[in-house]
Amino acid sequence: MTDTDEQHDPPTGKKAGERAPRGGHPDDARLFGPEAVAKLRAAFEEVTWLLGRGYPLRTAIRTVGDHHQLAARQRLALQRSACSDAQCASRLARRAPASSLLGAEAGIDGFNLIITLEVALSGGLLVRGPEGVLRDLAGLRGSYAPIAETDAAIDRVGAALSGAGAARARFLLDAAVPSSGKLRARILDRLAGSPFALEVTLVPDPDRLLAGTAGVISSDSVVLDRCVQWIDLTGEILAARTPAARVVDLASGGVDVVPRGGAPDP
Repeated sequence: MTDTDEQHDPPTGKKAGERAPRGGHPDDARLFGPEAVAKLRAAFEEVTWLLGRGYPLRTAIRTVGDHHQLAARQRLALQRSACSDAQCASRLARRAPASSLLGAEAGIDGFNLIITLEVALSGGLLVRGPEGVLRDLAGLRGSYAPIAETDAAIDRVGAALSGAGAARARFLLDAAVPSSGKLRARILDRLAGSPFALEVTLVPDPDRLLAGTAGVISSDSVVLDRCVQWIDLTGEILAARTPAARVVDLASGGVDVVPRGGAPDP
């Protein structure tokens, strides 16, 4: 997890250590409605321009957020998704489909992937960045605990990896996150008997271990910038098995009910 990407503060009114919700925020209809999204897209373009000229992310978000009088959750959406044009081009050049995992190892940013799917399965909001990556706004700094949708999220990951023909799945879980041991046990239990070799490890810094590797599954900006090759497994899972997730496309200003290219399950 990184300071600019994953370790954002809990939602307003929550204390560290409390379980954070994954479903829709009560203000999302207002904060991410059509008029608000139009303003967010303009803000997104301005943040992108500043990042391309060397401004730090936090400075760019604060400057643009103040100018457009954005709420904290809207600023979080920008923070989670914004990158410079050069970063976007580099990420897209190293993006690969899930089929590239055939006979290969998947290096999985465990909390990053599972939490995003939990949010989608809970009907929560996801934002899509310019490189096509879906990210959540759950705000789970120091407050993670498995929920009812956790098993379904794990099962979908297992099905996607099996369908891609992966030879090995290596889940890396941040040992400092609460309930990391519980999530490890659930992954091992739900994916026991999978056709791929399975490893679930608690580590102090998953980002560092994923840097310089291929077959990476993460939406963490720092990880995407440092890996050799990455796969948008979240997007492929949701396109194939679409839950009731609302996706706000900040790059184009669109608001979707399902990811681009997906269709609702019958």
